[in-house]
Amino acid sequence: MHLTRYTDYSLRVLLYLGTHEDRVCSVSEIARTYDISQNHLMKVVHNLGRAGYVKSVRGRLGGVRLAKPCEEINIGAVVRSMEEDLQLVDCGSCLIAPACGLTSALNKALYAFMTVLDGYTLAELMKQRGRLARLLDLGPAER
Repeated sequence: MHLTRYTDYSLRVLLYLGTHEDRVCSVSEIARTYDISQNHLMKVVHNLGRAGYVKSVRGRLGGVRLAKPCEEINIGAVVRSMEEDLQLVDCGSCLIAPACGLTSALNKALYAFMTVLDGYTLAELMKQRGRLARLLDLGPAER
């Protein structure tokens, strides 16, 4: 299974915000830290907000923060809400689809993959919170 870059960035944003729960973070700060496009990250943050994972704070010192505690953010649910299509393959137009067992096998594999992710919360991915914070605060040029 390969997650899209969009989902990868979504999870990175949540990890960043989880390690900086004590303050509001700007999208430009997060983009700089991960060395990724601020414009692309704005779209990611917008969708995370629509899904209820982050909330924006308006004003001169505004930005984003987690909308709920890390313990309440399920990684499987985040992946489902950020991935547009969780199919591993598109068998709809394949000639042998009616007699092929590949679709069933891949669906079982996807189910197993998502079941593992369902077993994790953001808090569990951040067990080394201090180390994560230090690495994130270094910035891309210093790593």
